[in-house]
Amino acid sequence: MKVIKVNGTPRANDAPPETLLVDWLRDGLGLTGTHIGCTTSQCGACNVLLDGVAVKACTLLVAQCEGAELTTIEGLGSPEALHPMQAAFRAAHGLQCGFCTPGMVMAGIAIARTHGPEVSLETIRHELEGNLCRCTGYQNIVAAIAAGARAMAEAGLLKEPA
Repeated sequence: MKVIKVNGTPRANDAPPETLLVDWLRDGLGLTGTHIGCTTSQCGACNVLLDGVAVKACTLLVAQCEGAELTTIEGLGSPEALHPMQAAFRAAHGLQCGFCTPGMVMAGIAIARTHGPEVSLETIRHELEGNLCRCTGYQNIVAAIAAGARAMAEAGLLKEPA
């Protein structure tokens, strides 16, 4: 049996090899913050971080993740101590119905890690391609990611440039 570290905890993968990561997270582990939207990699509601990289869990097999470190929205913070990106989404009103929010937050963290605290709004908009929101019009999501990137840097959650 192979192991995947999920939100810092080693978890045994006893799922059939054809099991989608999103199904294993939701049905196997009860981590329902990873949403199922399109199942075709088009909407980004299922974004999680796999070894720090944003991936869409609806088109990835759980077997492909064996030996990796996986972070879901549940692994970021707590209601008492939100992750800086979660706090930025709340402060900037970067959500409305909330369905896309977990995937957008995870994408935002990956954007911040890739581009740093001074990521441009244009870059954020480009990087969000493949993440759909039907409610907000994206302006507040983009602002939240920009603010979240700065807050992550202030909290020491971004690597220093080499």
